[in-house]
Amino acid sequence: MNNFNKAIVLISGGLDSTTTLAIAKDHGFNCYGLSFDYKQRHISELDAAKNIARSMNITEHKIIKIDLAQIGGSALTDNTIAVPNFPTDGIPITYVPARNTLFLSYALAWAEVIGACDIFIGVNAIDYSGYPDCRPEYIKAYENLAMLATKAGIEGTEFKIHAPLIEYSKAEIIKKGISLNIDFSLTVSCYQADDNGRACGKCDSCRFRQDGFKNAGKSDPTIYQ
Repeated sequence: MNNFNKAIVLISGGLDSTTTLAIAKDHGFNCYGLSFDYKQRHISELDAAKNIARSMNITEHKIIKIDLAQIGGSALTDNTIAVPNFPTDGIPITYVPARNTLFLSYALAWAEVIGACDIFIGVNAIDYSGYPDCRPEYIKAYENLAMLATKAGIEGTEFKIHAPLIEYSKAEIIKKGISLNIDFSLTVSCYQADDNGRACGKCDSCRFRQDGFKNAGKSDPTIYQ
């Protein structure tokens, strides 16, 4: 395959990123998966990412270590901050400062090294917690940055940041994933899953997932604590 078939796909181990990976593969891309051990609250999602990468037979899967616990400021990186078990006003404390900007920067660097033009990220601006780095204007701005900030961009490479789920409801994402034969039992979405990947059933991410399966009329394969 030539470089135009290569794509970096961010894989968190969750429902959205797994569906995004399946979409990239369905579009004929040679997928290079990228996940992050950023000292998040649990590593079950990384175990899920490994299993998903293996089951979907992608070209390569890297797990990059970043210690965001040194910065903190989020319930996902600071164990002294509780994950809310109920909806909150404004941007919730589960927001990790600049996380998608950091992740996309690593993806952009790897894309430049292997000569890829395409990066896929599973952000969503419909059934989500209001994170600023999940909005269409953010994706467009980062795409412009990619053109300005890289040797490849200056030399004429046209980077594309794909966010195919950004305007999908959670139910629509689930239906799309099922149509692409995704085994959602492999995925972990919970912000505070236990070591076995069992979900709390109470956090924002669990609620969106539960409502998504219900609204899609599909059975929820999630194992709860």
